Amino acid sequence: MRRFELSATVQGEWAVLAPCGEVDLATAPAVRGRLHELADGGARHLVVDLARVSFLDSIGLGVLVAAYRRLRDRDPPGSLRLAGASDRVARVLELTGLLGIMPVHASVEAARAAADPPAAAAVGGAGDG
Repeated sequence: MRRFELSATVQGEWAVLAPCGEVDLATAPAVRGRLHELADGGARHLVVDLARVSFLDSIGLGVLVAAYRRLRDRDPPGSLRLAGASDRVARVLELTGLLGIMPVHASVEAARAAADPPAAAAVGGAGDG
C-alpha cells in the first residue's frame, strides 16, 4: 500500500492541495484539516489536484463537498475546483452527481482559468465543515 502524502502551495488567494494515495476514512481528516487551514489562512480559491489520488470513498467526497460549501458561502464567495482526476476517481464523482457542481479539469492551470459553475441546489444546506 502506498503511503498517503499531502502537499499544498499557496499563491495569493489561490491554493492547490495535492493528495497522493487513497482519500478515505483514514486520510480524509488530514485532507479536511489542510483544506480548513488553507481557507482560514487567506486562500479564497482552492484547487484539489487529484492526479495522484488512487481511490476516493464517500468520506473523501464528503470532505470535498463540505469545503465547496464553505468556500461558496463566504463573503466574498470563493471556489473549490478539481483537477487531474484519474478515470476511476472521475467515475466516482460522476456516479454521485458531483461533476455537475465540481467539474474535473485536465490540469491545475485549467482549473484556475475556468469560470465558476453556477451554484447547484444539489449541494445546498449545512456542511460538516
